[in-house]
Amino acid sequence: MTLSRRDVLMGGAGLAAGSMALPFLGGTQAFGQSVPKFEPEPGASLRLLRWSPFVKGEEDAWLANTKKFTEATGVEVRIDKESWEDIRPKAAVAANVGSGPDMVWVWFDDAQQYPDKLLDVTDLAKGLSATYGGYYPGNEVYAQVNNRFVALPLATIGNAVVYRDSWVKQAGFSEFPKDTKGLLELGKALKAINHPMGFTLGHGVGDGNNYCHWILWSHGGKMVDENGKVVINSPETVAGLRYAAELYKTFIPGTESWLDVNNNRAFIAGDLSVTANGVSIYYAAANDPKLADMAADMKSTNFPIGPIGKKVELHQTTQACIFKYTKYPKAAQAYLAFMFDAPQYNAWLTGASAYCCQTLKAFANNPVWTSKPIHAAYSVASETLQPNGYAGPLGPKSAAAMADWIVVDMVAEAATGQRTPEEAAKRAQQRAERIYR
Repeated sequence: MTLSRRDVLMGGAGLAAGSMALPFLGGTQAFGQSVPKFEPEPGASLRLLRWSPFVKGEEDAWLANTKKFTEATGVEVRIDKESWEDIRPKAAVAANVGSGPDMVWVWFDDAQQYPDKLLDVTDLAKGLSATYGGYYPGNEVYAQVNNRFVALPLATIGNAVVYRDSWVKQAGFSEFPKDTKGLLELGKALKAINHPMGFTLGHGVGDGNNYCHWILWSHGGKMVDENGKVVINSPETVAGLRYAAELYKTFIPGTESWLDVNNNRAFIAGDLSVTANGVSIYYAAANDPKLADMAADMKSTNFPIGPIGKKVELHQTTQACIFKYTKYPKAAQAYLAFMFDAPQYNAWLTGASAYCCQTLKAFANNPVWTSKPIHAAYSVASETLQPNGYAGPLGPKSAAAMADWIVVDMVAEAATGQRTPEEAAKRAQQRAERIYR
């Protein structure tokens, strides 16, 4: 189902495009020294395609910043939205046909599928990095191809385990388990008191990928080795799939068909005790007076540690790309430079209420991360994320493997009993080898 809708043009009277080299972009002295200035082309107008928001404050802040840009430059920016699932195919079509939006927000390593169709933004990316403390490594690798930036790392959509604290205590646990063995025991205890858990096993761009990659990685499995050789059919993977099958027995029915919205709805309806989601799930309760008790009972934590002995989490990353076919490359870069300048980017992070985690280290001190206890688990998303192509290089093959849902399908098949863990791992190996050959 498509959830797209179109915003009105973010227009208004302002300075004529091209009449200035955007000195206002130098919100700080360091910014002015490090980030190149971009003078918009005469008569420039832009169109941005972004994903539909889960937190209204995030969208409101982005639109407000866009209006500021238009008022300062006269460059109109139209913002269109599509559902999370539809962004990937629509961006790919635009790249291949050479027409459509000037800019797009993509997921994970989507930009790696068509890097030659994207504008080289290396100078801008390096200027931002020098100004704001550098990018987190996981974010940076998603945006680079052959040491050039084909995108700007925009944000990490932090994913954390969210739970009803009173129900966890009712199940006999004084605190949330810190390892996978404890999580399984908690799941059994919660189901026994009719408060089941539920993690997404369907084609949820964020929640499905995050959970299923955690299952794989926490047990030592991986899609490919450091050289790009497919190694997903391994004893470690099979062990993870066996665990997934046991954990699934504690779930609410139907998680294999969930998309990114379904676990939110089930949790808010009171049908779930534990799930994994962005912080938006908390605000869905906190902003509803009827759910005040639920919001007060909610806590968050990071995924438990598995046999591998360390935190390994995917987290959803989003990059801002400029298509090479745009008629206004300077205006597009001026727009993104403005949106990354501290006054605008900090306002966006604050508006997102911990939903979007910064990609540049200097913004880690934004007060949003300490404003509420439930934000803490999301504050480290960019720091702890492991790219989906692990342990091999990112590129068209890793992007295609994710777009084909190989890991998600494998975990879902084993969890639901559609295939044995061994059969699911073998099938995933075969599917991946067709891509990585």
